[in-house]
Amino acid sequence: MTAPSPTASDPETPSREGVEQIFNRIAPTYDLLNRLLSFRRDVVWRKKLIAALPSDKPVALLDLATGTADVLITAQRRMPNLVRGLGIDMSEQMLVKGQEKLDAQGLTETLVLQQGDATALTLEDDTFDAVTIAFGIRNVMNTETALSEMLRVLKPAGTVAILEFSLPRNAIVRGVYLLFFRHILPRFGGLISGDRKAYQYLNQTVETYPYGKDFTDIMDRVGFNSSTCRPLSFGIASLYTGEKSSS
Repeated sequence: MTAPSPTASDPETPSREGVEQIFNRIAPTYDLLNRLLSFRRDVVWRKKLIAALPSDKPVALLDLATGTADVLITAQRRMPNLVRGLGIDMSEQMLVKGQEKLDAQGLTETLVLQQGDATALTLEDDTFDAVTIAFGIRNVMNTETALSEMLRVLKPAGTVAILEFSLPRNAIVRGVYLLFFRHILPRFGGLISGDRKAYQYLNQTVETYPYGKDFTDIMDRVGFNSSTCRPLSFGIASLYTGEKSSS
């Protein structure tokens, strides 16, 4: 699947400058709106993300754009082989919400959150068995830099798994999806969160971000091996996986 050429009606690519401030503002209602606006498909998608990680060896997991720690919590529940998890996010308020969830569920021995930038990780090379990022790669300032950082901190033969929104290929599904994203989501998200601009930013980034083969080509260019794309829910989201060379 290749992203279509822009048309006159397509939105302009929004700036990622200061994106953490958007997420600081919507942090109080972020989890609620995720469930409502995705009709709880976000829960299913995260389970598929975790299922793509190694199950035959102990795993140290790095989750970028971790937000309120949903990916880490899902990994803790579904991966008996998880030995530790580190979540990194630029948004202080999202991390506050995530820490509240870890504290409430008694998960602080295995899971740790810290503030940081996915394009400039203060982590050593070859540290993690797996790196994940769910619906956050399109928000980074530079996609190739973020992917290069993921590759750097992965151990040899380590796995990357990336969840991101995409555009359905089916014309009817695509039309309904864009109607929802352009008109319903900003209004409903703005009503609940009090920040309509944040949810306008969401649909603009989705519509202007590379997906399918365009994205796996970027992964290949950075240096990942065996890059794959698996469309989910008629292509509303996509699950990308890749591996670091074993040598």
